[in-house]
Amino acid sequence: MRWTIKLTKAAAKQLVAIKDTRIRESISRRINGLAENPDLQGKSLSEELAGYYSIRAVGQRYRILYKIQAEQVIVVVVALGIRKEGDKKDIYALATKLARLGLLDIDTE
Repeated sequence: MRWTIKLTKAAAKQLVAIKDTRIRESISRRINGLAENPDLQGKSLSEELAGYYSIRAVGQRYRILYKIQAEQVIVVVVALGIRKEGDKKDIYALATKLARLGLLDIDTE
């Protein structure tokens, strides 16, 4: 079964903000790959990001955070960015902050 892929406005902005075309295209290919078995590809997240999944892209450097809406057969990419543990720009730290503010809600283009 093929899943429909959608990006939130925030995730779309994060993707466009990546200046390196090769990295942006690699991330786009990885996102498009979520159309097949997204629940088997990602790692389930916990705590404040429970209900979301994470997959690696561009080696180990970038992460793509997404949520599965099984009843509608939709995968919604909510955030993407560089994994920098301990850094305030870390994608998990950013996503957690957005979740606390209620801004990680699904608002797609």
